[in-house]
Amino acid sequence: MPVLLAPDQAPTLQDLLRDANTAGLDNRLVTESNEPEPRIRGLGSLLLAGPDEISFLSNPRLAGQLAQCRAAAVILTPEAYQPLQGQPVAFRAVLCSQPYLMYALLAQWFDQHRINSLEPGIHPSAVVSADAELAAGVSIGPHCVIEAGVRIGEGTRLGAGCIVGANSVLGRDCLLHARVTLYHGVSVGDRAILHSGCVLGADGFGFAPDPRPNGGWAKIAQLGGVALGDDVEVGANTTIDRGALDDTCIGNGVKLDNQIMVAHNVQIGDHTAIAACVGIAGSTAIGKRCTIGGASMISGHLVLGDDVHVSGGTAITSNVEAPGRYTGVYPYAEHVQWQRNAAVISQLAQLRKRLRALEQPKD
Repeated sequence: MPVLLAPDQAPTLQDLLRDANTAGLDNRLVTESNEPEPRIRGLGSLLLAGPDEISFLSNPRLAGQLAQCRAAAVILTPEAYQPLQGQPVAFRAVLCSQPYLMYALLAQWFDQHRINSLEPGIHPSAVVSADAELAAGVSIGPHCVIEAGVRIGEGTRLGAGCIVGANSVLGRDCLLHARVTLYHGVSVGDRAILHSGCVLGADGFGFAPDPRPNGGWAKIAQLGGVALGDDVEVGANTTIDRGALDDTCIGNGVKLDNQIMVAHNVQIGDHTAIAACVGIAGSTAIGKRCTIGGASMISGHLVLGDDVHVSGGTAITSNVEAPGRYTGVYPYAEHVQWQRNAAVISQLAQLRKRLRALEQPKD
């Protein structure tokens, strides 16, 4: 059940729309009620929102639920509102061309209010190095460890059990949920959200074969770091390995889902979004504004250009430079047989054309 603001903390509907509308998104409040303007304590779905909550309609197929909606207000497009004109409805309408985006902005506002309610300070059980630099408004939760040389920006909050390794840097207004681990020398920009269990800065998978008797593998020390830009979100149990020499770099606004593996020296461009269970091998460069569907695999030392969109479950094994959507779902087989089948599949369009030509009736 969503957490609601206390009644004395709830803004009026117009105040909420003004305060949360940071992106300048168009909206217009329509009301035919003479009752006092409602105060909004939270967000809710169309069917479950109460008279002190706001809801939204972004999927036209759910328009039938408006008749049963008890919310104080509903965000919807002018087109969706048009059939309701002249009909008695229990809610005020907020007309917006992008109701889903407006909902996202309101959700951010309510979540930030919850975060801001956490008291800044250092929990008595936390261990903080004497030379760590903590700016104003920083909150360090129970059993956190902050090592030497760490710098944490104003307003950043760490949940229980977080570890920030030596000489790592966290920007302003970051939120680290419980049990986030930053190894040494990790840099995180402003307003990052790091979810429980994610690990930034573990060693990349680097080993040199040692042909000497009983040599096995010689570990390659990973001397680079990890650098995250501003407004990055990293999901639960996602891992981002440090670089071998240069840093692994994650651009501004990148969104990483849960259980993603980002190997050493990977570069991810601004505003790219990657869904759960994706594996990205080392030294691959992914461009800006890309999307990568769940469980996709990206081989190492590749380049994906800007605006490349990879469907879920696709294996990318060569450079993809042209913008567009790429999909590849193929049954596994013994490797040599798979190579033969793949060669045939790539020629299917030409084979189809030749077959049709052969089937044409002859004079």
